[in-house]
Amino acid sequence: MNQNYVFITDSDSDLYYKIADERNIPVIKMPYALDGKEYPDENGREGEEKQAEFFGRMRAGAVPVTSCLSKVNYEEFFEPFLADGKDILYVAFSSNMSATLTYAREAWNDLSTRYPGRRLLISDTLSISGAMALLVEKAHDLYLSGASMDEVDAWIRENRFLVQAWLTVDNLVYLKRGGRLSPTSAFFGTMLDLKPIIVIGKSGKMEAVEKAKGRKKALQTIVERTIANIGDCEGKEIILLHADVREEAEKLAGTLRERLPGLKEIRIQMIGPVIGAHCGPGTLAIVFMGKERPI
Repeated sequence: MNQNYVFITDSDSDLYYKIADERNIPVIKMPYALDGKEYPDENGREGEEKQAEFFGRMRAGAVPVTSCLSKVNYEEFFEPFLADGKDILYVAFSSNMSATLTYAREAWNDLSTRYPGRRLLISDTLSISGAMALLVEKAHDLYLSGASMDEVDAWIRENRFLVQAWLTVDNLVYLKRGGRLSPTSAFFGTMLDLKPIIVIGKSGKMEAVEKAKGRKKALQTIVERTIANIGDCEGKEIILLHADVREEAEKLAGTLRERLPGLKEIRIQMIGPVIGAHCGPGTLAIVFMGKERPI
């Protein structure tokens, strides 16, 4: 297969590095800083022990910080492909979660004058983390089959609202730090042991749709919402993401296998540090393709 364009994505997909390597997908690595030192998000390449260490440091009080890539960063990533005579399809994380894609577009504005015969198409998944990874993998299957850039982009736009993520967090302090929850709501939520049930909405933003009393009820709720929204589960895959709570993730996977016996696979993996910086240790998310997003 010799496509005239390259299919790329970014690490906010939490696309596991082995999958990216096997498929030969170039990945733009988003940055995060911890204790004043900046790191690239490696999507698990550093190993689960190192990933767990990141969340352990958060539990101990460390406050990781994420930031946007600059226009120059994008230019440096894109230019070698353009210089090689390739167009670029960039399957990107939700434009409504960050200003990052603004800089990607600005980079292309500069590069297009130097490479007038080339194209760069940014395909907005309106997703992030595992939900985005599912779209990336299925879109890449189309790429491998010989589909054009426009055909792959059209498929993403037609199917992006069929990818759902149902998640809950363990500690509201991380949502408060990121400005996703008011200090008052975080205080009373913590006092009353209320756990938010969060989804990725059609807007491409994370939305709290309900609250559950306690951790056990929150996990039961995301399982029930998954069952209600996955539709016919025969042959489908679930990605179960966790922030250093593998034992709970394994137990949740067992419940899902019992309740949805037609599933092809449940893939368990750790949430990456860029996403984990905002949701915090203890987060659990169930991701699948099913019915249209409820909101």
